[in-house]
Parts: sequence; structure tokens; C-alpha cells
Amino acid sequence: MQMPSMPQPTFYIFKCEQSAPPGMPKPSCVNQQTQELFNHLAQTLMQKGVFGPVQAIRTSCLGRCQMGPVMLVEPGHYMYSHLSKEKIDKIVEQHILGGEPVIEYLIPEQFWGEPVSLGK
Repeated sequence: MQMPSMPQPTFYIFKCEQSAPPGMPKPSCVNQQTQELFNHLAQTLMQKGVFGPVQAIRTSCLGRCQMGPVMLVEPGHYMYSHLSKEKIDKIVEQHILGGEPVIEYLIPEQFWGEPVSLGK
């Protein structure tokens, strides 16, 4: 049986859902104040009618704990930091729907440079 082709999503949004136990020395992206951010993201995408073409994905640690909560938007390697519901709303409106990254919410360059080349 042949399966019909499905269109690729326009964006993937990887939201860090790493949670550290209380007392751990490094911060985590999910705590009592930030535990609803993924649901807010998904609900916002549904309300805008783009859930599906835009895939919201729960992921574990993205390696930028001191900048959390963080999420990565692909394509483009856009890492957003210090998220809040208000920031997520603006990212969806301006970047996802409008095509323009929200520069002031991106992780600072010194913490997020160019990808490492895997060439030999």
C-alpha cells in the first residue's frame, strides 16, 4: 500500500522541557513559573490556525540552561531565550507568521555562534 505524500512543516519549534530537581546547581527551563509555556505555545499556534504546518515539539536540554527557558526555531537555527508568554506571542506573530525573527529575544551571539563544521 502506498502512502500519500504529506507536505513538510514550514517551521519546527523545539521547546526545552528540561526540569531539574530542586537544589540542583544549574537552572532548568521548566519550573513552577514556566511550566505552562509549552501549552501556551501550542494553544497560540492553534488559535492562529497554523498548528500542523508549524510543529511544536517538546525536547530535553538544548544546552543553554543559564539562558532558559529557551526554544529553537528551525529552519534557521534561531534560539530564543528567557521566554515568557508575551515573548512567545510576539515570536509567533513576528517570526512565524511575519517571517522576521525577533532579534531582541535571540540568544546573545557569544552564547550561540555559527554551527560547528563537520567537514574533514
